[in-house]
Amino acid sequence: MRSVVLSLLFGWVFILSVGGCHSDSMPTATVQSGQVKQYAVKGIIVGTDPPHSEVTVDSEAIPGLMDAMTMPYKVKDPNILQDLHPGDHMTGMLLVADSGTLLDQIVITAQVQPDYKPQAQYHVPAPGDAVPDFRLTNQSGRKINLSQFHGKALLVTFIYTRCPLSDYCPRMSRNFASIDKSLQADPALYNRTHLLSISFDPAYDSPAVLRSYGEAYTGNYTREKFDHWDFAAPAKTDLPKLLEFFDVGATPGENHTITHSLSTAVIGPDGKIAQWYPTNDWKPEDVLDELKKVGGGTKG
Repeated sequence: MRSVVLSLLFGWVFILSVGGCHSDSMPTATVQSGQVKQYAVKGIIVGTDPPHSEVTVDSEAIPGLMDAMTMPYKVKDPNILQDLHPGDHMTGMLLVADSGTLLDQIVITAQVQPDYKPQAQYHVPAPGDAVPDFRLTNQSGRKINLSQFHGKALLVTFIYTRCPLSDYCPRMSRNFASIDKSLQADPALYNRTHLLSISFDPAYDSPAVLRSYGEAYTGNYTREKFDHWDFAAPAKTDLPKLLEFFDVGATPGENHTITHSLSTAVIGPDGKIAQWYPTNDWKPEDVLDELKKVGGGTKG
């Protein structure tokens, strides 16, 4: 299998672009403004048209957007066509905004003619998947690892503190702040849950930076004790495996931006994935319900 990342121009107003070799979701740092809607896409390559820089995809129905259909997509990088074969399976995410250039990622998940072993194999989290015991350094400079949260329902998301797009990292952090406040109203459930925001920019997001960022989002500022919500980053050498497991792509862009995907997961007290959210359209109340379901019957 070869993971092939494509930058595609969707026939209407969508541009599909990429920042790395991974699957499913790719909100990017070049989207300027407006509410962004995301649509997961799965399909099979039907054929390519190099003279017109196009690839034709037989896609499954996209709920909320269109029925199953076969249609051509223009390839931004014509050189990628040589790696595509009729019968290749693909996944992707369409990002639809009111204005500006919208970017997304397409990846070939299985090739009819395997010709290359990918450098990295991205994993799409699914309920029941055991989460590796990744190590991180939190906002207090303490070493933490995911296994220490076993016995609790753990809510994890990925951010970087310099993200300029309000609908991406800031939205994840606002949602987490809302969930954190809601959980405080139920002390028993609060003690059986924990929140963790992981930065994929460890070079900049030092413990001091993460502490300042976290203090602002909790609203407690210097009074924040971080007993229930950690902000942490892995070592640079540990980052690739962490991102691969949670299906997060992160590619450096201009002006210290990072083109990246979103990934939020509820991890059960048993250390396994309970639910995964690959986009930014999940609602805090829905995730809160999941946390109640997963953590409600577990003693902290």
